Amino acid sequence: MADSSEGEEEGKLTGGSQQLVVDDDLREMGKKAAWSVSSYKPGNGVLSLRDDNLETYWQSDGAQPHLVNVQFQKKVKLQLDESYTPGKISIRAGDGFHNLKEIKAVELVKPTGWMHISLSGNDPRETFVNTFMLQIGVLSNHLNGRDTHIRQIKVYGPRPNPIPLQPFQFTSTEFITYSAVR
Repeated sequence: MADSSEGEEEGKLTGGSQQLVVDDDLREMGKKAAWSVSSYKPGNGVLSLRDDNLETYWQSDGAQPHLVNVQFQKKVKLQLDESYTPGKISIRAGDGFHNLKEIKAVELVKPTGWMHISLSGNDPRETFVNTFMLQIGVLSNHLNGRDTHIRQIKVYGPRPNPIPLQPFQFTSTEFITYSAVR
């Protein structure tokens, strides 16, 4: 996935991108999950996060933190790909509500459009997070606003290897032709 932030410091993301750009080796995993939110205003519920319409949005209603829960039937590998704009968010992962642990805390500075939030750690080999559940918590909003608006959330994981038992995923036809499968 292309990095869509203009500037990035430790724990801070600035800018954004008007177009969502996704690498070919990733697939959207959100359709395999059960989504829930901690609160919402009538007409602006969880379906507005997933309808692929940038004119609609989820609007929270109630005390912070505002939570978006994404639960999967089996463990999946993930990467995460906005007065109402979230300012600080916490991303937690675990087996369920009982053991969620924060894996990323991010401050959004003047976000516009799509914000790409990598879930990987400092080790470049840790590209994905293996989890049954992901929770996105809006800890604060810009201008100390109470409720929040989020237009869309997309969650990405790796595409399955097209050649079973092949330890590497070759992309060129020549490499695939001459690769040996054990």
